[in-house]
Amino acid sequence: MAMTPEETLKKRWGYDSFKPLQKEAVEAALTGRDCLVVLPTGGGKSLCYQLPAAMGKGLVLVVSPLIALMDDQVAAAREAGLAADALHSNLKSGPKREAYRNLASGRTELLYASPERLLVGDLAGELAARAVLIAVDEAHCVSHWGHEFRPEYRRLAEAMERVPKAARMALTATATPAVQEDIRVQLALREPAVFVGHPDRPNLIYRAFPRRDQFKQALEIVRRHSGEGGIVYAQTRKDVERLAAGLKEAGVSCAPYHAGLAAQERRKAQEDFVGERLDVIVATIAFGMGIDRSNVRCVVHANTPRSVEHYQQESGRAGRDGLPAECVLFFAASDLAAHRYLAKKDLLSPERERAVERQLREIGRYAVAPVCRHSLLAAHFGAPYPPVKSGSAAAPVPAGNSVKEAGAGGYPQPEEARGCGACDVCLGETKGLPEEEARLTAKKALSAAWRTEGRFGTGYIVKLLLGKEDERITRYGHDKLQVFGLLKDAGEAAVRSWIDQLIVQDFLEIVDDRLYPLLRITAAGRALCRDEGSVRLGVPVPPRAGAKSKKKVKKAGRTLAAVLRTEDEELFERLRTLRRSIADKAGIPPYVIFHDSVLIEMAASKPQTLYHLRVIKGIGEHKLEKYGRLFLDVIAGESPAVG
Repeated sequence: MAMTPEETLKKRWGYDSFKPLQKEAVEAALTGRDCLVVLPTGGGKSLCYQLPAAMGKGLVLVVSPLIALMDDQVAAAREAGLAADALHSNLKSGPKREAYRNLASGRTELLYASPERLLVGDLAGELAARAVLIAVDEAHCVSHWGHEFRPEYRRLAEAMERVPKAARMALTATATPAVQEDIRVQLALREPAVFVGHPDRPNLIYRAFPRRDQFKQALEIVRRHSGEGGIVYAQTRKDVERLAAGLKEAGVSCAPYHAGLAAQERRKAQEDFVGERLDVIVATIAFGMGIDRSNVRCVVHANTPRSVEHYQQESGRAGRDGLPAECVLFFAASDLAAHRYLAKKDLLSPERERAVERQLREIGRYAVAPVCRHSLLAAHFGAPYPPVKSGSAAAPVPAGNSVKEAGAGGYPQPEEARGCGACDVCLGETKGLPEEEARLTAKKALSAAWRTEGRFGTGYIVKLLLGKEDERITRYGHDKLQVFGLLKDAGEAAVRSWIDQLIVQDFLEIVDDRLYPLLRITAAGRALCRDEGSVRLGVPVPPRAGAKSKKKVKKAGRTLAAVLRTEDEELFERLRTLRRSIADKAGIPPYVIFHDSVLIEMAASKPQTLYHLRVIKGIGEHKLEKYGRLFLDVIAGESPAVG
């Protein structure tokens, strides 16, 4: 008698129940219906196509642009007992021949292929005969409106037409309503079922602060997660090298990762990070990384990414195992100017230029808004916050609810007072100025740009507002202006942050002069000076001195140590050591063996038999048979023989 999806889930993956919308997606695939699946990172998208393959209904083809990840994905599927292979340009001749043999013999249940490999066309015969499902992962890459558009994705519909009987499943973690519609059209999904999960990641704590000292700020976060996995994103290769060198000197186990490094050096850095031989990787935000390590405990953006979609995906690499993790963004308006400059060099179409400009404004607003970060991210993807609780998972949400379209200054208005307890705003680390104080402060800063006729840069305006002695200010007679020293009590950091906030709210603009960027007031800024319109300004709250402040930071940081009891930490580390030893010998990432959540439960419950070990979530029959005795030996205090 054939097993049900629930029975297969328990047998292969060791879980008693599905995550939201997984079962609905699986059932759609099993009945041959096309579907669009939008689930947040960590929401279990891979299970939506792996489980149909495990039920023996036929071959499942997975199209993915992440060649660097395919071998790890194949390893993870094999650990669940699936007959899985991959075909891509980086595959060596031996594994390639084996994959073809398995496919020809009918043994393959799950086949991963890059879009380029699929478009060659030589797989069409085998796929047409056996494929029951074609799953397109990272489906946002098909959309011009998305953040990682790839032209070859536009041709996937053409390739799928050669396998007309196979159901089509498009999967992504980041898709606005506009991108969802583009996916449906470009992949020619046929009357698809649409499953859109809520984008919120409740296990993540989001923080966004003005950038002061890039290295010191990044180091503070990394040290908060000492000995745990972390990713630091920077804007340029030079920044990556500088930050990585500084972190190494400070005693952090880390390596750089960017397109300018030799392929072998990049590959080693990635393998060491995924293999947990390296704690932190420092990478350019412009260079895509095939990182699937499940226990990343912090993601730091030392520069602002290009869009909210980029930020959602990059920060989403934290806490993929569902355990607490921290995401911190350090913002400066100059980052947006740099992205704008690079976009102009690419000679984009007018339509694409407008899309890029919209994306830059939206990420800028996210970074400076004194509003709950979780609610801002949810609003960008058209979802309510807090999530609406219902009998199943979140339902599809309507379009037209993005950050840009929601209220004055681009900030969402409804329900924003509800705190998440998991971001710098709701934790009291950033506070919004009262409405009248924000308006008065903004008018002072705007007046400085207005009175100087837009002929000077940001640094000059900051000095003017602080009342600093400066030869140029005296020469131009600006020390006689009423705006001279108007914000001297606020401090330089606050003034610079407010100017950045006024820029992203369109009250100020940076204009490229032939010599240097100039700061000018906009029409909206002049209107605000006449008390027309509204403005919001936030300011970081300095940590209080003393033990209470340190305790608050630790609690807000949600370190992994807080999940474990002190007496269980040593056993957890011994279980991690065993997992790493097994993974190293097998040449696979440790998370493929077991996630941290499984090891934590082992350390806490200390099972003594295979029967009790089987109860732990995430241990399927294949892994129980393969690894159970080894982990029971460690729990019993013995030294396991890893062979």
